[in-house]
Amino acid sequence: MATLLHYPLCPFSRSIRLALAECGIEATLTEERPWEWRAGFLELNPAGSLPVLISDTDGVIVGSYAISEYLDETASGDGEARAFRLLPGEAVARAEARRVVDWFHRKFHEEVTAYLVDEKVFRRYGPNGGSPNIEAMRAGHENLRYHLAYLSHLAETRPWLAGEALSFADLAAAAHLSALDYLGEVPWEDYEAAKSWYALLKSRPSFRPLLADRVAGFIPSGTYADLDF
Repeated sequence: MATLLHYPLCPFSRSIRLALAECGIEATLTEERPWEWRAGFLELNPAGSLPVLISDTDGVIVGSYAISEYLDETASGDGEARAFRLLPGEAVARAEARRVVDWFHRKFHEEVTAYLVDEKVFRRYGPNGGSPNIEAMRAGHENLRYHLAYLSHLAETRPWLAGEALSFADLAAAAHLSALDYLGEVPWEDYEAAKSWYALLKSRPSFRPLLADRVAGFIPSGTYADLDF
């Protein structure tokens, strides 16, 4: 069985946990605290970032982009194609899925998640621990509304965020929003289309382990595990 090194509120880790579950691949979850810069972890990934997948057959695969591409490319590796593909469709559809993945794993993370989750959680436990930077959090809240408006536009004009089929784009977006939702940072009431899309993702079996997550020192928001929020 594969092993996934992750941290519960790391959105990149969450996206791969969702991907593994949707692909029907079992993996042992091992919590890693990246701010500790553990020597054994740095040997696996000198960058010190999560997630890291350790495959029984193919060794160490580092990062959400590399892992998602690996999972998609090995979808038929055992001679029997999986029902779910992370990047489905023809070349143009797959390119659009990658674009939306990049939007959330890069742009959304830089403009929102890094300001809210990192400030609230990682700063508390990191080597330079302390109180959150209020200005950074204010910027994160303002940027979040812009991103929720864009997500709502996608949800209103397409069956799924990248097009006709559920893809890794949806999982990446849901991973970031679920981490924020754990902390009670998402104003769902102002973005009905985004909320409806998230409710669909939240009700999938792959999401259940995430909804059961609990992080020491942080109580999840009252509606975090509520499917009818």
